[in-house]
Amino acid sequence: MRFVKGHGTENDFVIVPDPDGSLDLTPSLVAALCDRRAGIGADGVLRVVRSKALGRDDLGAEWFMDYRNADGSIAEMCGNGVRVFARYLVDAGLAAPGDLAVGTRAGVRPVSLGATGDVTVDMGAPEVLGKGRAVVSGRSYAGLRISMGNPHLACAIDEPVAGLDLTHAPGFNAAAFPEGVNVELFRPLGDGRVEMRVHERGSGETRSCGTGTVATAVAAAHAEGRTTGTWEIAVPGGVLTVILDGTTSFLRGPAVLVAEGELRPDWLAAR
Repeated sequence: MRFVKGHGTENDFVIVPDPDGSLDLTPSLVAALCDRRAGIGADGVLRVVRSKALGRDDLGAEWFMDYRNADGSIAEMCGNGVRVFARYLVDAGLAAPGDLAVGTRAGVRPVSLGATGDVTVDMGAPEVLGKGRAVVSGRSYAGLRISMGNPHLACAIDEPVAGLDLTHAPGFNAAAFPEGVNVELFRPLGDGRVEMRVHERGSGETRSCGTGTVATAVAAAHAEGRTTGTWEIAVPGGVLTVILDGTTSFLRGPAVLVAEGELRPDWLAAR
């Protein structure tokens, strides 16, 4: 079983090539791969599989990003992951630089990238679902419930995000988020700049979250009474750019492939 390790603004992934869909990627195997002490270590796993191998020819995309959270649970979408996924396709010769379509559980995501450099993803139209609240260290923060194909709760705060304690999952209304939620805490810095931290369902705090940065841009724009604009989102792992045009949203940022290798058969058999 071969793998590649990559990251997008330090939101890191184990990439598992499985073109024909023959791999039995169980939740326990995913969790073992993502274990930072006993495995490779990652925030999630990106299985690279042909859509037709999954019976998803209807998507109109040759490749499907089968994304799993670090705890083995299935997720609908991952903005940093889809950039890394596309970079892998081009690097492996499975797709040409330029425009390509990636299938996800949240639908097809159009991607644009060169042989090197940043990757831009059309993330689709954000859906604002209403108000919500998150509780961090006993303090309640008001926010917006936003769907990017996966659930988000983006909350504005007044203090620097560096002082937040996200070692534990924030509290939230479970009735509003029966499948869990990614919680973003952000502070507007002016001139379209925002700093953000995130606690992701199934992974804990991560250094970055692509869909979360888009949700944050939507919430920041909403607070200013608008739905369009370009936002620079600073996360612990780097900086991402979000463009809102009133119809859809675009996410632009780096996608880095770090290493590749092969899992030892004895380790794999034990899992």
